[in-house]
Amino acid sequence: MRLEEVNNQSPHQVVIVGGGFGGLYAAQELRRASVEVTLIDKRNFHLFQPLLYQVATGSLSPADISSPLRAILSGSKNTKVLMAEVLDIKPEDQKVVLRGQEIPYDTLIVATGVSHHYFGKDEWASMAPGLKTVEDAIEMRRRIFLAFEAAEKETDPEKRRAWLTFVVVGGGPTGVELAGALSELAYSTLKKDFSKIDTTEARILLLEGMDRVLPPYPPELSEKAQQSLEHLGVTVRTRTLVTNIEDHLVTMRCGEETEQIQAQTILWAAGVKASGMGQIISQRTGAELDRVGRVMVESDLSVKGHPNIFVIGDLANFSHQEDGKPLPGVAPVAMQEGQYLAKLIKAKLAGKSLQPFSYADYGSLAVIGRNKAVVNLGFVKFSGFPAWLAWVFVHIYYLIEFDNKLIVMIQWGWNFFTRKRGARLITNQDEKIEVEGEVENFEQMPVTNKSPVEV
Repeated sequence: MRLEEVNNQSPHQVVIVGGGFGGLYAAQELRRASVEVTLIDKRNFHLFQPLLYQVATGSLSPADISSPLRAILSGSKNTKVLMAEVLDIKPEDQKVVLRGQEIPYDTLIVATGVSHHYFGKDEWASMAPGLKTVEDAIEMRRRIFLAFEAAEKETDPEKRRAWLTFVVVGGGPTGVELAGALSELAYSTLKKDFSKIDTTEARILLLEGMDRVLPPYPPELSEKAQQSLEHLGVTVRTRTLVTNIEDHLVTMRCGEETEQIQAQTILWAAGVKASGMGQIISQRTGAELDRVGRVMVESDLSVKGHPNIFVIGDLANFSHQEDGKPLPGVAPVAMQEGQYLAKLIKAKLAGKSLQPFSYADYGSLAVIGRNKAVVNLGFVKFSGFPAWLAWVFVHIYYLIEFDNKLIVMIQWGWNFFTRKRGARLITNQDEKIEVEGEVENFEQMPVTNKSPVEV
């Protein structure tokens, strides 16, 4: 069915799978259109993923960076939200399959994002958690603060050293932000909180396989980022590949040299893999996938041969820019794609056409620590405190609801002046560690083990 063919019996049905940046921005842009929108997500909230690392390191609570989808879209009278998991799609029938239910669509938008990619070593997931969900952030937070608590009780110097060793795998924005936040925890926030250990003896290692951290950034900003990290006390190892993780032992190779480091806390920020919806779309439509499972899309973000099925955000491989390179998996890309699709739907329903999607790159930024960040706006590049201020205001601006903006601003202001982090909770249950030959139990919230390719 063509978009311009409007059924006289009912409004045009738009089904959006995924309530991340792409799906949410599409739904919001369609709020006044003559269509009916159904937004489906496994969660009942939108998560501001760029700030997940601050939950993992105790600066913010999960609710500070999350907003209920129903509340965000409550003013959109043409939109309903379903908390459900999409199991399949039927392009020939134009239906989305849920558990025990099928939802018809005239236009389908899939924006289910990505998960962690361990490059064929999925057994590392339990030893080196990634950072894509609230559960991931809470699990990281548990491991980080539990490490300091265990070190406080440990009498063996070697074991204590292992508890105070933190390895971050991956030197992209997430890895850099995690490493910087960890260093501030160890060397500032927790410095006076323990009686038997000196938290400034903590070792924080950032491992990156490329020749510099923040590879997508200009070399001069990568260099400034590394200098800032090293000033904070982080040991940066570039051209270093992790070859094995086992029994809290990280094996890494740099050139021809192999080294092993004993570390109780290993955090993964090295790669992503498309959600399982990519495989489903490929099987049902014949769409081509790239090497990480993203769907190759047309210039209007549609699936080849299926003009009413669109894929956006991190799940899409859009390679129609002038340089021929895929767009990066960042929030601004998903936002612009969601807004474009909404305009495309409205245009086609009105019998009009729209130019192919073109991404407007307004720049990129990454925070390294207190007063330290790097910003690349294309026409200008800067770092240090001005970059940090820019990072703060950009992230506050894009937080979805007003109460989130206000809470985060107050929390950041308090943290800035006091150097305290108020969300340093160890909340998980039944986690056991061995200290001085005894087993200690720590409360733990259930953590769902998810496959990197789960829908």
